[in-house]
Amino acid sequence: MGVAYKIEEDQAQTTTYREALFRCMRGALADHPETFILGQGVDDHKGTFGSTVGLAEEFGAGRVMDSPLAEESMTGIGIGAALNGLYPIQTHIRADFALLAMNQIVNMAAKYKYMFGGRFEVPMLIRMVIGRSWGQGAQHSQSLQSLFAHVPGLTVIMPATSDSILETYPWIIENHRGPVISLEHRLLYDIAFRGDDARPENSPLSSRLLRRGKDVTIVATSIMVLEAKRAAEHLAETAGIEAEVIDLHCVSHPDRQMILDSVARTGRLIVADTSWQAYGVAAEISRIVCEHDPSILRAPIATLGMAPAPCPTAKTLEDLYYPTLRSLADTAARMVVGEEDHGVTLPEEASMADVYKRFKGPF
Repeated sequence: MGVAYKIEEDQAQTTTYREALFRCMRGALADHPETFILGQGVDDHKGTFGSTVGLAEEFGAGRVMDSPLAEESMTGIGIGAALNGLYPIQTHIRADFALLAMNQIVNMAAKYKYMFGGRFEVPMLIRMVIGRSWGQGAQHSQSLQSLFAHVPGLTVIMPATSDSILETYPWIIENHRGPVISLEHRLLYDIAFRGDDARPENSPLSSRLLRRGKDVTIVATSIMVLEAKRAAEHLAETAGIEAEVIDLHCVSHPDRQMILDSVARTGRLIVADTSWQAYGVAAEISRIVCEHDPSILRAPIATLGMAPAPCPTAKTLEDLYYPTLRSLADTAARMVVGEEDHGVTLPEEASMADVYKRFKGPF
């Protein structure tokens, strides 16, 4: 089964995830002279997966600058700049590398406004790359959204489409007066998306209702949003099962009412995340529903995420490590039909890394 969002013809009406990021990065520099970009490789020929290519030449090395392997100190420089009226966009080509800057992110950026009675603000955007692309292994593929979303003072988003980038990034840079962490999945960069009619109901940080359905609600993050839509389309075509799909988008501040209203309609909930289930996004969405009104559930909540272990390096093992289109469709079918042997034809098994992006090199 192919990707419903990658369109080869009529490219004038599509925008790749990479193109959306580049437009936002260039627009930030062009429209806001106080903005600068800082990170490993932002000025090289690959330009952070193509999102900053040529910007150092256009805007100068003083506004698009490479950084050494010193995440803690570089993040401190970004925070200091934000405190003094500049707007830093900091990039980490692996979210794993941001672990080296946790003191600055958690103890400084997140808390500065609170500790000084609101007199100081730390507006900044921290971009992190997450996810598989075979061979990334245990220390280059972690999805750490729950770790950051757990901390008050941090806003954490996981854009799943080009539109979500184009709607959210400019709004954050112009309006949000605190630190925002954005986790971009490496398998999304090459995908071309048509314009999405699902606009956020409130601010661009809101969750998005992407597909209406009556049988089961699927709340998903990042690339699992695409898998959820593919699973929903397959189930509708083969079994008449209509799944409602919600793109969580802002994992630190989800649209609770949207989720509760959806589950009240369908009576069933699946949470599909890109990370581990324990103590994570899946657990948080389950908590919201269970604390509000567990009586709206007609079946136990189901969650999908990575296996509870560090990610293996071998592609064959990696394929078993992550949830798949097949496992998501199977979970939804079992939940709606009410039997493990549900009789619904499942999609053929396919590696995400083969469907969305063929591996092309070390990044």
